Amino acid sequence: MLDKTLRNFDIPAFQQDLINWYQANKRDLPWRRTQDPYKIWVSEIMLQQTKVDTVVPYFQQFIEKYPTPYALAEADEQDVLKSWEGLGYYSRARNLQTAVREVVADYGGKVPDSPAALGSLKGVGPYTKGAILSIAYDQPQPAVDGNVMRVFARVLNIDEDIAKPSTKKLFEKIAAELISTADPSSFNQGVMELGALVCTPKTPSCMLCPVQEHCRAFADGLEQELPVKTKGKKQKTTTYAALLIKNEQNQYMIEKRAENGLLANLWQFPMAPIDEIGMEHITNWFFAEYGVQMNIGDKAGTLKHVFSHLIWQLEIFHAMTMQTETADERIIFVKPEDLRLYPFPVSHQKMLKYILD
Repeated sequence: MLDKTLRNFDIPAFQQDLINWYQANKRDLPWRRTQDPYKIWVSEIMLQQTKVDTVVPYFQQFIEKYPTPYALAEADEQDVLKSWEGLGYYSRARNLQTAVREVVADYGGKVPDSPAALGSLKGVGPYTKGAILSIAYDQPQPAVDGNVMRVFARVLNIDEDIAKPSTKKLFEKIAAELISTADPSSFNQGVMELGALVCTPKTPSCMLCPVQEHCRAFADGLEQELPVKTKGKKQKTTTYAALLIKNEQNQYMIEKRAENGLLANLWQFPMAPIDEIGMEHITNWFFAEYGVQMNIGDKAGTLKHVFSHLIWQLEIFHAMTMQTETADERIIFVKPEDLRLYPFPVSHQKMLKYILD
């Protein structure tokens, strides 16, 4: 299929048109001012599933705090999670730190330039590996994500379902054939930039496209139909009571989440699963779960938080307890002014307004 797809496609002209456009129009982003593989690595991890405008201040602050692999490797995980607070997908931060510690321990703090070694690091998938090797080390390695598949699906008029792993493998092979060996960094970044600014998911700006003359979907009037992507499973909604529990010393109860799974090692206000136990049984459930007796007070508000695979419907309540400590190791009591010292997921950060405002 690869030979058929690329038959009669002018690869050198496509490469040159794309690279010329990128070099003339690329956005001035902080990670584009360096070839430091560590900084490029950090930027690529932050950019996964996060908008560029959101990432810029986080990247600058993160690099200022952890300017080298050694600085990040030696940092406390809670501090790293606090620096990541608000970016979401916190496993990215934990995997990044784990991998950087391996770089320090096994590679003398130098990000490896070998595809095999780099790809073996935790959290470094084919896309991240290709981005680092092409941008930092000028190696012609493909970097294929959703943006890239969208661009190539349109340019080459490919109607394979991009939600399938087999289709991503196909696009990785295509990217390996198309990438410029003379300037792989500008080529890969050019495709990403094209997908972000011109060849957008909805209403692509075809009249402004630097590779329009190469685009088969545009020629056939199919740019709005591609790429083909089947929808995933419907997100499951779970309803929780989120409890802002205060004791008589004006301390609030917070809970550290498990070391594995969703939002691992972050802190939250305790949550009771209303769907499972019902509102009327929360007090008894809470005592059985945490060994804390409390009384639920007024409702503070409601909050809906959407993850990629599930939805939290949060009913937020004030509550009181006479206890100042508990035997449960997950639980601590914290003064209001100290709550911001702990890394919270976005949903629970938003609850701070009911306490601090």
